[in-house]
Amino acid sequence: MSLVGKKFPNITVDAISEMGDNLRINVLEEAVNNNKKVLLFWYPKDFTFVCPTELHAFQAALPEFNKRNTVIIGASCDTNEVHFAWLNTPKNNGGIEGVTYPLLADTTRNLSAALGILDAEAGAYNEDADTYLVEGSNVTYRATYLIDETGKIFHESVNDMPLGRNVNEYLRLVDAYTHVQTKGEVCPANWEEGKEAMTADRISTAEYLSAN
Repeated sequence: MSLVGKKFPNITVDAISEMGDNLRINVLEEAVNNNKKVLLFWYPKDFTFVCPTELHAFQAALPEFNKRNTVIIGASCDTNEVHFAWLNTPKNNGGIEGVTYPLLADTTRNLSAALGILDAEAGAYNEDADTYLVEGSNVTYRATYLIDETGKIFHESVNDMPLGRNVNEYLRLVDAYTHVQTKGEVCPANWEEGKEAMTADRISTAEYLSAN
């Protein structure tokens, strides 16, 4: 079920800073209390393959997100200790050294389960263990959430494990949503900052389509 248009779950999660400080982060509060947009992106596992390319790509774009009053937070179900080990592994050895935004450590799966992004489901009942065994890896897909200053989710997307994200698309989405917030206009297909937008009525739509 889509969460777009709803408040982000009010759940606090363990996290770690680039310096190794153990944190407790509530994404909803990060947005509302600081009057900022938040980009939260989930990746399956530390010390894997597509994942470090994405973490470095978000890091490279961090100044652009900062210009847009947007905070970046990464997340997986690995522990703070594993996160910190990866943060101290050089980029040329598959690590994420140089990443400066915080990383959530959702080891309880409380937040990822609430979002419905875990690759897991109850399997067959095991009589010996008196429980339903989990099928799947029980780690997250590549889910991305954009949250506004009120805590409302205005974008969500989920990629399967092998598919890396296009970071520039999230910059475009932040620009578009900010345009809607500030100008009261709507943004047509392929809209980018500086391009013509529309008012939400039939006449404006007809004029836009005629010109484009």
